[in-house]
Amino acid sequence: MFNSLTDRFQNVFDTLRGEVRLTPEAVEVALKEIRVALLEADVNFKVVKAFVNRVRDRAIDRSILDSLSPTQQVVGIVRDEMLALFGPSSKGLFKAGNDLQVVLMIGLQGSGKTTTSAKLGDWCQRGGRHPLLVSTDVRRAAAITQLNLICESAGLRVHDPEGQLDPVQRATAAIDEARRLGFDTVIIDTAGRIHLDDELMGELEVIKNAAKPSELLYVADAMTGQDAIKSAGEFHRRVGITGLVLSKMDGDAKAGAAFSVVSVVGVPIRFSGVGERVEDLELFQPERLVSRILGMGDILSLVERAENAIEKKDAKHLAEKIRHQEFSLEDLRNQLNTVRKMGPIDQMLGMIPGFRGMSNTTGNEDANQRQLTRTAAVIDSMTIAERRNPSVINGSRRKRIACGSGTEVQDVNRLLKQFNQMRKMLKMVTGVNGKRRRTGGRRVGRMGLPGSIGRQTLR
Repeated sequence: MFNSLTDRFQNVFDTLRGEVRLTPEAVEVALKEIRVALLEADVNFKVVKAFVNRVRDRAIDRSILDSLSPTQQVVGIVRDEMLALFGPSSKGLFKAGNDLQVVLMIGLQGSGKTTTSAKLGDWCQRGGRHPLLVSTDVRRAAAITQLNLICESAGLRVHDPEGQLDPVQRATAAIDEARRLGFDTVIIDTAGRIHLDDELMGELEVIKNAAKPSELLYVADAMTGQDAIKSAGEFHRRVGITGLVLSKMDGDAKAGAAFSVVSVVGVPIRFSGVGERVEDLELFQPERLVSRILGMGDILSLVERAENAIEKKDAKHLAEKIRHQEFSLEDLRNQLNTVRKMGPIDQMLGMIPGFRGMSNTTGNEDANQRQLTRTAAVIDSMTIAERRNPSVINGSRRKRIACGSGTEVQDVNRLLKQFNQMRKMLKMVTGVNGKRRRTGGRRVGRMGLPGSIGRQTLR
């Protein structure tokens, strides 16, 4: 979503790095480019003006101009001021003490409110909480059914009394059921409209007074730009929201709303929707987002995705197989599934410092996905014996595998060659029979890494 803005910022910083000495004139030229980049990204013009003025005041300070690395200082100033636009990092939901926590999800129709409600329930469940969800949208066709289906696939409990079509009664009954059955969180998905009206606000106010929520989260479509900010401001004025959730942050829109909404509305962004899957809801952490925009990567988010996608017992089992040179095509197939669980490859590349250019091209992402699909299809067309012992695959078997996977024999040959190279590399790294070895007199761990790092990797 922020690829265009990232490119513009990188061009500005590259220009500054070309300066022999940073001058106020060079700063003004850079600020002009930054101003244009932010305005083109649909950031509120008042926010842009204040942002540029703050950067200018700090960048032309004599201590910055005379420093040994003035360009790095300017990059640091831009980063600090961008973080200031978002305010402090959010920790998700406010703590409601030992009492039941009630979260009211509000927003306009089409913003992804129902899907986000289910995602929030999944986020709570992964965090050790016990959520109960309920839909009070009795007007939109299939709204209740939509929530039920999403929650069923995620293993979430939904309160859906048959024949109950009063929004307030559905909300209060869900709260009563949660207290009776021991749930600690109730997430109420409310109705939306395609525009603001008094009927919608009146219904929300009645539900709010009856449910007494500890959180009112406004779900804003990040792709709608300034319209999302205007709507959020009106909702805040009428019902008083406590936080925002930016949905569809994985889209290709300019996403200037993300920079403007905190300054204009005055409430923090709590979560961001980064995909279509129910687990694609992340805590909004501005320092990580800003690092990505400025081309610095986001290794912490990448590690968290890997931890969520890989079970500890599976990682330990795989490490044992690698250590004893038992890694097979079946294991490779499982690792492909793990990579897909972590999300689109372009997103993951964007989190690695220095890989920004590789993640900016849609064609690269499509090619990567096609390659993963083709590799999985080739492995799926093999028998169990062939996956576990690829050496038995002769010419006739290769033709059968290619025919069954819809690929060419060359694709099968290429996969087998790459797999053999992979096994040779793993054998070199782990050492013979998984024993610790020495390299140049230096103590090496089980994965070929110095000291305890290798041992920790396999633990």
